[in-house]
Amino acid sequence: MNSRDRVAVCSRSFSRNLVLRDELQSGYRKVTFNDTGQSLSGTDLAAYLEGHDKAIIGLEQIDETVLDAVPELRVISKYGVGTDMLDLEAMARRGVRLGWTAGVNSRAVAELVIALTIALLRDLPDLSRGIERGEWRQAIGRQLSGRTVGIVGWGSIGRDLADLLAPFGCRVLATDVRDVDTECRLTGVESLALEALLSEADVVTLHVPLTEGTEGLIGEAQLGLLRPDSVLVNASRGGVVDEYALHDALVSGRLRGAAMDVFRSEPPFGSPLLGLPNFVATPHIGGSTEEAYLAMGRAAIRGLDDNVVPDC
Repeated sequence: MNSRDRVAVCSRSFSRNLVLRDELQSGYRKVTFNDTGQSLSGTDLAAYLEGHDKAIIGLEQIDETVLDAVPELRVISKYGVGTDMLDLEAMARRGVRLGWTAGVNSRAVAELVIALTIALLRDLPDLSRGIERGEWRQAIGRQLSGRTVGIVGWGSIGRDLADLLAPFGCRVLATDVRDVDTECRLTGVESLALEALLSEADVVTLHVPLTEGTEGLIGEAQLGLLRPDSVLVNASRGGVVDEYALHDALVSGRLRGAAMDVFRSEPPFGSPLLGLPNFVATPHIGGSTEEAYLAMGRAAIRGLDDNVVPDC
């Protein structure tokens, strides 16, 4: 740690957290916080970063243009786990180092998935709206207990979710681009190919990064493999699901319900999904808990000194 380093905190939620501010300033004297509440991007982001050696970012987009504008920036530390907003190759070419810690918000996301799944299985959003309309409809829902849950993406969140599902007595399926057969077998989880998982699961939950290989991963063909009484939850990245195909599946009854915490365009105002009785939307809050914020923030502070040049 070099107390002379100049640190820019781009993240608004980090900047608002008094505990994180104090902990960061105990090690660094020259810190700029984003106290304006402004979402920084493009030239505004570059101007904010100017004159700083290190930065803590949340959802800000770091690309070639930003890096070219701030050649003095040596370290970028991630507040959170997603790296799809970072041009890692551009960082590597310039020797800009990355501080990143996996799994710091996995429990928060896993708990939200449990909540959304139960809400879908019990038709809670539609029933709540019905009461507001003066209806008293006691619909018969389904329990999570004993269901088959398919986890797409066997990373920190997927593993944490499997642990939370254990008391429910669920059969848990998993798929990943990696060979996870041995790891899954040791935890009592069945490793399947994506197509087999989709056709067997009552609940499908997505936990993959947004890459060229995962963009549009769940489209019309994949939705067609799901049983009509199944539900889909996406708390990973919006571009993983074809939202128009999902809308058609929900409207036609080919899918019981879906919940999304992430969208291709955020906020998703104007999306045809909004307002459907069998769809639940949350505003990208998977990691938004007090506990997760502290864990992510402390990992980002450590990342200012514990970092590497991205391996691309």
